[in-house]
Amino acid sequence: MTSDFIELNFNKMEQSLSDHIKEKFSQLTNREDLLTLLNLANKHLHSNKALDFELKQLNWYSNPAINKRRYKTFSIQKKSGAERKIHAPVKTLKYIQQALCFVLECVFEPHKAAYGFVKNKSIVDNAQNHVGQIYVYNIDLKDFFPSIEAGRLFSRLQYPPFSLSDKRDVANVITWLCTEKLEVERFNKENSTWEAKELNVLPQGAPTSPLITNIICYKLDYVLSAVAKRFGLKYSRYADDITFSSMHNVYQKNSEFLTELKRVIQDQNFHIKESKTRLQKDGFRKEVTGLLVHESANVHKRYIKQLRMWLYYWERYGYEKAYGIFLPQYVGDRGNVKKGNPNMENVIGGKLEYLKMVKGVENELYLKLKDRLSILIGYTEPINQILDVWEIEGIEKAMEVYYKDK
Repeated sequence: MTSDFIELNFNKMEQSLSDHIKEKFSQLTNREDLLTLLNLANKHLHSNKALDFELKQLNWYSNPAINKRRYKTFSIQKKSGAERKIHAPVKTLKYIQQALCFVLECVFEPHKAAYGFVKNKSIVDNAQNHVGQIYVYNIDLKDFFPSIEAGRLFSRLQYPPFSLSDKRDVANVITWLCTEKLEVERFNKENSTWEAKELNVLPQGAPTSPLITNIICYKLDYVLSAVAKRFGLKYSRYADDITFSSMHNVYQKNSEFLTELKRVIQDQNFHIKESKTRLQKDGFRKEVTGLLVHESANVHKRYIKQLRMWLYYWERYGYEKAYGIFLPQYVGDRGNVKKGNPNMENVIGGKLEYLKMVKGVENELYLKLKDRLSILIGYTEPINQILDVWEIEGIEKAMEVYYKDK
């Protein structure tokens, strides 16, 4: 048996389950039916050992007016140095949201222009849309998650593919499971200022929030794709990062394209973060979602240089001395915002996985760097463990091992 054979069988099983959930979602009539689907998804995500959710739990966590302790709030530092608030759901709500996210993924297919939080799509796929273009125009949407309010989600659930217009109780449960009352900013058109308000919005930190943004942004993607076609541009969106590219310049100040772009975004109740807007062109570095897009989607030279350097120091001086060199470099990089002392082996391994995603699993440079790390840590491929489990204990046990590492 090969890894491709295992992957094919697991994918068939997952597709069968997805089709089943999609069919059952179209037939549900009340929150009890929704609970059945959530338990089915929960067992798929966390194995058959996962405990079933109870109706009283669903009621409790979908009632923010009574349950005031659904989220824990903390801050992390952005690359810019500013603080970003994360609202992490408590354990049970997190599991319910993970199951709900799986159910909604079975029902909803994002627009083809959406690349963020989409299965089998990555920042590499997003960047490749714009390779070789002379002009690359990037904008960011301000306060992306908290800009989406509960009422907007509830309204969207009334329409296909969800079609919950005559099942308002189910739509209510889904809406309140996915939103929380938070202090957010809203633009006051009368005096052209931003004001603080408390509204029920998507919390950044909930497993459901990324998928919900794609659901809400489907119309935005549809309209902006049409605008791009009209002006002869390429368009893609990765979460709040929107990119247009072209061989001709339509990005001059107050141009017809920019006027139309701003109108569409405002019509969809979003705002452009002006400080993140940039036009890149030939002769200068062109990036899309952190990747260079000149002749192919690629990482920066500094990325490879740093990987080689850390591996060399580990090979030459051993782990402890190499770590002493690595730590100040890694912590001093403003792109690394996690607190605590990092594990050098994990950091290098993660960077190699990213390099594999960008350059491909058969890329010579990736394979050489991977082999150097493998020698240092005595690594063996985990697929061999799955094959052994399959042969000795059967496919169900192998599936547990496979999904445990996902």
